[in-house]
Amino acid sequence: MPTVLFAAPSLWPEYRDALPAALAEAGIDATLVTEAAPEMVDYIVYAPSSPLQDFTPYRRTKAVLNLWAGVERITGNPTLTQPLTRMVDPGLTEGMVEWVTGHTLRHHLGMDRHIVNPGHVWDPTCPPLARERPVTILGMGALGSACATALRALNFPVTGWSRTAKPGCLHGEDGLAQALATAQILVTLLPKTPETENLMNADRLALLPQGAVILNPGRGPLIDDDALLAALDAGQIGHATLDVFRVEPLPQDHPFWTHPRVTVTPHIAADTRALTASKVIAENIRRGEAGEPFLHLVDRARGY
Repeated sequence: MPTVLFAAPSLWPEYRDALPAALAEAGIDATLVTEAAPEMVDYIVYAPSSPLQDFTPYRRTKAVLNLWAGVERITGNPTLTQPLTRMVDPGLTEGMVEWVTGHTLRHHLGMDRHIVNPGHVWDPTCPPLARERPVTILGMGALGSACATALRALNFPVTGWSRTAKPGCLHGEDGLAQALATAQILVTLLPKTPETENLMNADRLALLPQGAVILNPGRGPLIDDDALLAALDAGQIGHATLDVFRVEPLPQDHPFWTHPRVTVTPHIAADTRALTASKVIAENIRRGEAGEPFLHLVDRARGY
């Protein structure tokens, strides 16, 4: 009977019932604990905010199963030698698709000018059709691909860009310039790595069509904050809707809060749901016990 250490204390209330139910549904007879001697632990259910930071004593542990999609706060831990998986949760994916689709439609349809209209201006200008509004998604992993599918179903022409070659999307520096050149709406869904930090700097923001909209539900450091503010002030970027930031919560004195062409959402684009995430964790434990490959295994060299 494997011993599963739930090492994310702040999340335990959400998973106290959901994870045992998922383990039982998967036919796994396991001991689920919140404290255990390291030599007894077979799997660690983890979040980077956990007080557990030294994995050295956990020599028996077969895998560390992260509850977050992002792993940048754990991949650099030199004591972590066990296999690490990231969370790819159907509930998280659905939430991200809803946020991206909702804000894409908001900006495409120009909803703000009607919702916020203190002067009662009668403006019957119609937006273009979705098929006339090119969207680019940077990052074509599970989340980016799901968003692309939803937007294409609404007739938006979607261009995808990935750091590495993938079927059906652009890649590399030349591909990035091509992807940005047509992006009236840009969605950034890349992981945070040394290669992606400040990817959207002043030079690349200048490649976008004038007045383009940026949606960033990916990682705060993907965009150079100062360059973005300058591009907004110059009119090069029409609006930025931002869900993630370098420092969270976003400091009260940060200029994003008061900029008229910035919308701040408090890191709510996608959240891990205990009911669906527990099933992913249970499946990976089942795989570990059966000697099968783990799902969503992190490539340490790539950082995700």
